[in-house]
Amino acid sequence: MQKIRLTKQFHFEAAHCLDNYDGKCSRLHGHSYKLFVTVSGFPEQDENSPKLGMVMDFGLLKKIVNEEIVEKFDHSVVVNKKNPYVFDGNIPMFSSVIKFPFQPTCENMLIFFAEKIKNRLPQNVKLEELKLYETADSFAQWLAEDN
Repeated sequence: MQKIRLTKQFHFEAAHCLDNYDGKCSRLHGHSYKLFVTVSGFPEQDENSPKLGMVMDFGLLKKIVNEEIVEKFDHSVVVNKKNPYVFDGNIPMFSSVIKFPFQPTCENMLIFFAEKIKNRLPQNVKLEELKLYETADSFAQWLAEDN
């Protein structure tokens, strides 16, 4: 039996700022994020299974990533909880603020995303890779083999 990898692409819009950063990213700004999620496994061999020939139903992968990442991050403001500025959830424009215990860089967000997604995958499916584009030509990558 041969191992197969599946990849699904997701999109979300979010703003962030990097606390105490020495460049432009210290200012609140937004990104059109693209997240590529790659999982691997062996295609189902049980002739009686409705998932015969599948590693994982793309619909299930979509459900997991949408619930854990996209629905929470889309049109949100992502900040380090140590940020000295108040983002009051009672003010409508700040009703969706995610406060991380770390700097909300592309790299740190990938580590966070990996844990969220891994915890929801079926037992026989492995998270292999995440790739998060912050801009059209800049991305960070998380690989299972490195972790």
